[in-house]
Amino acid sequence: MKYAIGIRDHYRKYRTRNYAKDLDQIHEDIKKVKEHGDEILKIQDWNEDLPGLGQFYCIPCARHFINSEAHNEHQRGKNHKKRVKLLKEIPYTQAEAESAVGYSTEHSREKSIGAIINSN
Repeated sequence: MKYAIGIRDHYRKYRTRNYAKDLDQIHEDIKKVKEHGDEILKIQDWNEDLPGLGQFYCIPCARHFINSEAHNEHQRGKNHKKRVKLLKEIPYTQAEAESAVGYSTEHSREKSIGAIINSN
């Protein structure tokens, strides 16, 4: 058995290769589908580099499949169901993140200025 002695970024190599889309990126894709309907999924260009020529795509998992049978089998699987459950949560906005850290937002500034003016 060979060990990866001296290879500093051995873990990073595999982590970046298997990288999938983040949940907030998938939420944006779902919004596009809701705005344009299912037309966006039906009218896709054929891409020879993708499995199934890019015609069988799972939006929650951001994966392409070789045929409809593989796509349907994936939808019955545990990993797909976990991903759908994670996507039911509403993603945080930038304003919520800044308020959690303690940065004030435009809306909170207006409230604080209004409170100072009203107290005088």
